[in-house]
Amino acid sequence: MFHPSHHAETMPDKPAVIMARSGEVVTYAQLDRRSNQGAHLFRSLGLQRGDAIALLIENTARFHEICFAAQRAGLIYTAMSTRLSPSEAAYIVDDSGATALIASATLVPLADVVRAGARRLKAAYATGGAIAGFQSWEAARDAQPATPIADQVAGQDMLYSSGTTGRPKGIRAQLLDDAFDAPTRLVQSTAALYGFGPDMRYLSPAPLYHAAPLRFTMSALRHGGTVVVMEKFDEAEALALIERYTITHSQWVPSMFVRMLKLPETVRAQYDVSSMQVAIHAAAPCPLAVKEKMIAWWGPVIHEYYAGTEGNGFVACNAAEWLAHKGTVGRAVTGEIRIVGLDGQVQPPGPDHTGTIYFANAPTFEYHNDREKTAASRTVEGWSTLGDVGYLDADGFLYLTDRKAHMIISGGVNIYPQEVEDLLITHPKVADAAVIGVPNDDFGEEVKAVIQPAAWADATPELAAELIAFCRAHISHVKCPRSVDFDRELPRHPTGKLYKRLVRDRYWQGRGDKLV
Repeated sequence: MFHPSHHAETMPDKPAVIMARSGEVVTYAQLDRRSNQGAHLFRSLGLQRGDAIALLIENTARFHEICFAAQRAGLIYTAMSTRLSPSEAAYIVDDSGATALIASATLVPLADVVRAGARRLKAAYATGGAIAGFQSWEAARDAQPATPIADQVAGQDMLYSSGTTGRPKGIRAQLLDDAFDAPTRLVQSTAALYGFGPDMRYLSPAPLYHAAPLRFTMSALRHGGTVVVMEKFDEAEALALIERYTITHSQWVPSMFVRMLKLPETVRAQYDVSSMQVAIHAAAPCPLAVKEKMIAWWGPVIHEYYAGTEGNGFVACNAAEWLAHKGTVGRAVTGEIRIVGLDGQVQPPGPDHTGTIYFANAPTFEYHNDREKTAASRTVEGWSTLGDVGYLDADGFLYLTDRKAHMIISGGVNIYPQEVEDLLITHPKVADAAVIGVPNDDFGEEVKAVIQPAAWADATPELAAELIAFCRAHISHVKCPRSVDFDRELPRHPTGKLYKRLVRDRYWQGRGDKLV
């Protein structure tokens, strides 16, 4: 059976969750008992199937017990980024309709603002310490029965977009009338594609409030595996954890690969990563050179997928498929891919026939409280898109070009910056890169690179000139940056997504709205 409650009966003392730095262990018996108590607590507040709660929590041992408490009570649970501004966080709690809020005690100023701005809250709880005006989650939970509630039914998450291209929007799928322990589509897919099962040891290095870490770790726990959660990503620590716990499965974003690859060879060689059977990456495009190096280092265990929080399609490939179709993100596993050009017509295969990527015959979703955005994501045929651009090859493998919203139009030429960013990140003096369009009176926009150097002492005009020449030696001159600026740290989300809007806004102040 696919739920921690069943594993608590057959292997109660097995570690379900291990926190990497604190070493705290949550067994399956503890996870089951605490999620039962949490479900009773939600019922005591009057929350019924379809009602909503919100979590403002860092990676802690309480995260999964709260989500499974909501899940087995049929609730909608919204995990929020701890990096949101107070106004964004308050907006999400209010917009989601949450009637209960659980917040980490370390987030006191943010939690106070969120609670004050939420109109529907019936209760607010603090975990890991005290917050004035909040009840203790642990105390309130422990006062409840440890037996299951009488009306268990499947709930689900409603997560919000990261806000990299505008205000966050809740992504809501239809709430199914399923048994709480019924296998989800992801539970079935992770078993078929990645061999999820009770013997797995899964390393999660990213924030749990993001869709992929939350959903994949919950799937691992449904399968009966052990999940090792990093409180915060550190490249050397991640390698040490793989060796220490003989990790079999993991999930990453490309920026984590880059950071591990840029460790000195002597450091990387210290750690045994041979236990790894499946290393999944997603969330952002991976530069070809980076993926080639990861496969050479870890072996053919690297898997990639393309999907969104919307859950409207799933594209995947393994290492062998990728090596045969370098640059692909895979073939459709869920849904059917349609590439739609600017003329509204479905495009034939080939790199000269790029267009917006749509999924046909796929699961549906809606943007919560935003019918206009929902409608904009659909075609008249009912196909849906995440707003990305790409093309198919003759074998049905999908290649991403960029996000449509990131396109730079310079002198009437459409330029997608992802190719330039993928090249720049391979330069040894570059730690991170953002390529954007900035105002140009003659051409409308021109290409600019904003670089986070590996060493700030290298942030010189000489390096800027070197990087421009580096680009011109490898790609078409029209795509190359005409100027380079430096930043000590680019505003990149821990999930790997770059807040390109924040970078771009510096250059468009007073020039009208060009939201990217």
